[in-house]
Amino acid sequence: MSWILLVIAGLFEIGWAIGLKYTEGFTRFWPSVATLAAMAVSLGLLGIAMRELPVGTAYAVWVGVGAVGTVALGILLFGESASAGRLLSVGLIVAGIIGLKLASS
Repeated sequence: MSWILLVIAGLFEIGWAIGLKYTEGFTRFWPSVATLAAMAVSLGLLGIAMRELPVGTAYAVWVGVGAVGTVALGILLFGESASAGRLLSVGLIVAGIIGLKLASS
């Protein structure tokens, strides 16, 4: 269950990272409220997952899920570069997440 909560926490991290773009420096009220709520949920779920998972593993997976998702949405929503180097780097992050999961079993 901790791994599921950790992945959900990572998904909320994607939400607040993308949400930051829409807050325009926290000058827009509703995007700011949604972003802050996503931050709170993300950190709360991370904390719950860390009850059973090693802190280093949990944090690395949380950041990795957030990074991969944020890069993907940056490409899809904002037209950011999808160069081979960026995609290879994202693939390495995914490989690291999988490696941490396998090494924690």
